Amino acid sequence: MSVPFNKPFTISNELENIKTAIENGIIRGDGGFSKKCSEFLEHKLNCKKVLLTHSCTAALEMAAILLNLKSGDEVIMPSYTFVSTANAVVLRGVEGGAKPVFIDIRQDTKNIDENLIERAITDKTKAIFVVHYAGVACEMDKIMEIARKHNLAVVEDAAQAVGSFYKGKPLGTIGDIGCFSFHETKNIISGEGGAIVINNDKYIERAEIIREKGTNRSKFFRGQVDKYTWVDIGSSYLPSDMIAAFLLPQLENMDTINKRRLEIWKRYDKLFAQYDNIIERPFIPDNCCHNAHMYYILFKDLQKRTDFINYMKNRGISCVFHYIPLHSAPAGIKYCKTPFEMPVTDKVGDTLVRLPLFYNMSDDDFASIEDAINDYFRSL
Repeated sequence: MSVPFNKPFTISNELENIKTAIENGIIRGDGGFSKKCSEFLEHKLNCKKVLLTHSCTAALEMAAILLNLKSGDEVIMPSYTFVSTANAVVLRGVEGGAKPVFIDIRQDTKNIDENLIERAITDKTKAIFVVHYAGVACEMDKIMEIARKHNLAVVEDAAQAVGSFYKGKPLGTIGDIGCFSFHETKNIISGEGGAIVINNDKYIERAEIIREKGTNRSKFFRGQVDKYTWVDIGSSYLPSDMIAAFLLPQLENMDTINKRRLEIWKRYDKLFAQYDNIIERPFIPDNCCHNAHMYYILFKDLQKRTDFINYMKNRGISCVFHYIPLHSAPAGIKYCKTPFEMPVTDKVGDTLVRLPLFYNMSDDDFASIEDAINDYFRSL
């Protein structure tokens, strides 16, 4: 491909930091770079506690443990999301674990439809997992109001939303728990990596224990206990300090990275505006400030999307479709519950396509994309 869908990058002293971590003799989890990343995010987000994890998947699994989900419990979430959102819930308990309950998404933002949530609440409902699709905020005021009314926890799957805001508040800091991803396809990258953001005081101490294999090792390192021991369930959710060493400069340059991505996003939006009679463009609510995580368009049907992807591939440009809706997947049918029809989710699953978007995309890259897009649509 002359223009790949994504391209990893360095922006500062990532490689030098990795060398420093090795020379310092600490490349395990929770070394000096890990602490600097957590402190940076706590300050940047103005939140209570941030713990680095080896992935957003790990952060979501920690969230499900913190909520004490068990077999028979239900968690409301969108079906149009990555499998980790649902897996974190299903893994809790035995005989299928807790149960994701899928509801439809909004036509405009592709986020969970907040007006359908209360219809799905039962006496088994314990939480709402929201997904900020493409870094665009869900309607959090309404969702938090519903959660308080029904005594439900809220977990923000903000995997795509590092550096995005809802009414001036950073995404990942509004619900009880937030989860970030630093996978190489995200805005801020470390290859693999993630973070869990604890916004509710009652979860902070236990989050440290769960992340450290169920031990109170963090207290030991702080000198609060003279030895550490196994006190709860948990797993090894820490990333290597070499991951954190790479991540730190990315975090420190978050605003620069997101600004550049937004420039590319706006170029796409201007380009596709002339084809509004053929495709649908992203919608950004007035109360949201997004991080330009992705640019997508939607076609009228599956065949038109397939034709476009194939055409761009033949021009050397990698465009991809996104999620297969989880409610239609074999494991989704087996482990989850879909109480209502899902017309928007089904349609989006068949018609959405993502365009290449990465920090170091050149003007020549974009010119190639622009020429191919114009040629394709003019041929129609």
